[in-house]
Amino acid sequence: MAHVIAVAGKGGVGKTTLTGLLIQYLGDQGKGPVLAVDADANSNLNEVLGVEAPPTLGEIREAINHAEESGSGMSPGMSKADYAEFRLQGALAEEDDFDLLVMGRTQGKGCYCYVNGLLQTQLQKLQKQYPYIVVDNEAGLEHISRGILPSMETAILVSDCSRRGVQAAGRIKDLIVELKLNPARMGLIVNRAPNGVLNEGTRDEIEKQGLELLGVVPADDTVYEYDCDGRPTVELPETSPVRKALLEIIAKLGL
Repeated sequence: MAHVIAVAGKGGVGKTTLTGLLIQYLGDQGKGPVLAVDADANSNLNEVLGVEAPPTLGEIREAINHAEESGSGMSPGMSKADYAEFRLQGALAEEDDFDLLVMGRTQGKGCYCYVNGLLQTQLQKLQKQYPYIVVDNEAGLEHISRGILPSMETAILVSDCSRRGVQAAGRIKDLIVELKLNPARMGLIVNRAPNGVLNEGTRDEIEKQGLELLGVVPADDTVYEYDCDGRPTVELPETSPVRKALLEIIAKLGL
């Protein structure tokens, strides 16, 4: 079974950037192929990785509904289930060291229940084909509370230096414990810390939330510049302080 790494936390704290660098590291170390999962409806993991996104599960869901309603695209006698299986075969972007699966969003009104179900089914189907599955979760608790992930060996919670971010990570930690998901390792990365240093208030909140601090990633203007220029974050130079800090964290996790 795959080693599932779930990355979660409050929105805007840099989860996707760190997830992309982690996926790149696993591939560079010959630990692939990795199944990279962008489980955020507002998906952009492909931009961090520098690849084209495949058809999203949300788009495939809309195509299935359209085909069922109009009859177009489906061969005579093809069931909705068969057509869905046919379309889902194109849901993976295959790269040298990783394959990318993107949840995406539904069009217009409506809940995400069907797309969540597609994601859960695909993960259950694919989990035996990869040594690692790395999931970039949406902001909040939904994918964890719905039990969409097939398992969770490593839970990486990400926050910025704000108390609200650390509190959000604490709530996710509590939910993981409540649901008895029992990851072998769970801890917090504080991202974008000025000069790579945490102030006393942030450290107090981490202790209050009962979180293990895995490490601190410094703020780096180069990451901001890459984002503004549309350059993949995985092209950061080897001397990047973000890379160096993340490598220390990965070693601590034993990945």
